[in-house]
Amino acid sequence: MTGAPPLRIVLADDERLVRTALRAILGGEPDLVVAGEAASGAEAVSVIRATRPDVALMDVRMPEVDGIRATERVLSVMGAAAPRIVVVTTFENDSYVYDALRAGASGFLLKRSSAEELVQAVRLVARGDSLLFPAAVRSLAVRHAPPYARSAPEEGADGATLRSLLTAREAEVLRLMTEGLSNTEIAAEMAVGPATTKSQVTAVLTKLGARDRTQAVIAAYERGFVTPG
Repeated sequence: MTGAPPLRIVLADDERLVRTALRAILGGEPDLVVAGEAASGAEAVSVIRATRPDVALMDVRMPEVDGIRATERVLSVMGAAAPRIVVVTTFENDSYVYDALRAGASGFLLKRSSAEELVQAVRLVARGDSLLFPAAVRSLAVRHAPPYARSAPEEGADGATLRSLLTAREAEVLRLMTEGLSNTEIAAEMAVGPATTKSQVTAVLTKLGARDRTQAVIAAYERGFVTPG
């Protein structure tokens, strides 16, 4: 890595052993530093506000205040200064995961992820890239998206409105985003340059009022732009 300051991370999990393992993995990387830990959702909000990390790894299931409510509180209180939040879960089909993504989390990780996957995820999310697993998100949307989102896109409650916000090219970019394609892959698919794709992705996020790519994808499902499954 270059001389950039290390990425600051907060770990929120009610199991001390899990936090210890995460600290050992992340703390061993020269460009990462664990800035704080929390054993509950309520404590996570306080620690994140105090330490202002770049990324927070949030256990989705915690007593009293779970990872979903904690994510909502952090984003509500800190606004644009909030860190990227990655929820950590045991099961990818957990309804809590979809709720956390709807609440503003930038992605999710499974607790069985390898050390390499964990480190890569933190770096990806910190620089604003997507941390989506398209098949898993589609599966979650089938189970948990509003009923209207499971109908044809033109029948969705907001699908037509969302579609009318976007140009044809932007709509295609959003569709490819829901499939998990990176900017480079979208550029290749649409036969345009990387700079053009980056500009179109930015336009999609702005028009949808989405904080990041993950929130744009969730909006596409929630508003009937794409059909889950």
